[in-house]
Amino acid sequence: MNKIIRRIFMVLPAVLIQLLWLGVLFKWLAPWAVLINFALSILSFLFVLYLIMNREEGTYKILWLLVIMAFPIPGTALYLFFGNKRTTRPLQRKLAAAKPLPALPDGSAPLYERLASENKRLAQTFQSMQAMTGFPIRPNRQAVFYPLGDKLFPAMLEALQTAERFIFVEYFIIENGLMWDSMVKIMEQKAAQGVDVRILYDDLGSISTYSKENAKKLEEKGFRCAAFNPLVFVKGTLNYRDHRKMLIIDGKTAFSGGVNLADEYINHVTKYGHWKDIGFRLDGEAVQNYTWMFAEFWNAFTGDAIPDGLLTPPPADSPAAQDGYVLSYYDSPLRPDAASNELYIDLLSQAQEYAWFFTPYLMPGDALQDAFARAARRGVDVRIIMPGIPDKKLVFRMSQSFYPVLLEAGVRIYEYAPGFVHAKGCVIDGTVGTVGTVNLDYRSLFLHFENNSLFYRASLLESLKADFLATQEQCRERTLENVGLSFRHWLLDGILRIFAPLC
Repeated sequence: MNKIIRRIFMVLPAVLIQLLWLGVLFKWLAPWAVLINFALSILSFLFVLYLIMNREEGTYKILWLLVIMAFPIPGTALYLFFGNKRTTRPLQRKLAAAKPLPALPDGSAPLYERLASENKRLAQTFQSMQAMTGFPIRPNRQAVFYPLGDKLFPAMLEALQTAERFIFVEYFIIENGLMWDSMVKIMEQKAAQGVDVRILYDDLGSISTYSKENAKKLEEKGFRCAAFNPLVFVKGTLNYRDHRKMLIIDGKTAFSGGVNLADEYINHVTKYGHWKDIGFRLDGEAVQNYTWMFAEFWNAFTGDAIPDGLLTPPPADSPAAQDGYVLSYYDSPLRPDAASNELYIDLLSQAQEYAWFFTPYLMPGDALQDAFARAARRGVDVRIIMPGIPDKKLVFRMSQSFYPVLLEAGVRIYEYAPGFVHAKGCVIDGTVGTVGTVNLDYRSLFLHFENNSLFYRASLLESLKADFLATQEQCRERTLENVGLSFRHWLLDGILRIFAPLC
């Protein structure tokens, strides 16, 4: 809630500056007030046209149009400082100046030939994602699905014990407690044995849970630690957070999913009822994509480049039989296209039987919302599982404001009665699906750095489907009869929808 309030308060200076300007205008510049106001109105109108012509999500444009039209001078300044793609330039410069990584091994050509022979349309989707993100499709050798953080955590500890070369840790939230302390204990032993241990965490995401002092204590134990995009002062890059979650061991094993490194994610402490999250483990050459994701960020944002020798892919063990395909990638607000948003629209357009989604927040842009509605209208069984107990009541209410349109189209929405759903994933027609860190909200789809894995014909999808159905049994279904459709709800929802991109 505090983070939401801080984001909304970013707009308040516009109100104060505008009031001050009006005072100056009518007290000291009264003879020219009409002329000055006319000139400013023309400039404001031209800037609005500029904003309309930009490639931005419609809902986001509406927010800024309202701010600029109401408060032309400060609203424009706020947009230029916080709201447009130009504010990503400091991050882009760091990535451009970083030590280049060795070429990412890419044996995708024969995989695409085989995939196209099975499903040409889906092969095009994978190729588009590779072109958009730079990360290739891989043969999936072994992927293990975990239906809860409680199940994922012991597997992470066991894998950490096997580390011989390096341990890379990158998470949005780190908090001292059973989960993190248990991992640190093992990593401390490994660092003493010469294993390279590097930890990257988001400064804003961990602002109330992890400090520079905590990081310094780890550095004294031989770890390398860094905070992503430190919140030193309010700046244009404030909105762009590292929401990625990954643990990579020796380039052989990677863990990811929705689980952060804090005790509520493993139900060791209770905050919002039972915490429902999902994650997975990858083994084999598919891990290379995750190794490169971490290395690219570490080299760019820490100034402490990882030695190329450490990134050399490990010798291949006798490869396990191929279990489908996987393409792991990361989303970036620095790119012109929002990869996961485009992916979900594309997958929904291909769905024939069903499309089932987990998400903790439901604030899709117009195009994605329309994709859900179109799929449901043509007879696809579209379902979304949401929390029953929210972690942020205001955000939950914003999410519920999207229910009526989706329900009217035939989308089925469920809320997890025992507690909070933090899982992010989907399964479509039993053949394709994702697990990662991407929420179905504006910040996740357009502003955050996220990571996601797209699976095709992998047995992991069978586990994901079974978990969805088991979770649905513990949910209450929302219908048009039990969501607010009164004028009061309509008015409140309309106002909240304006601020959805901020939350």
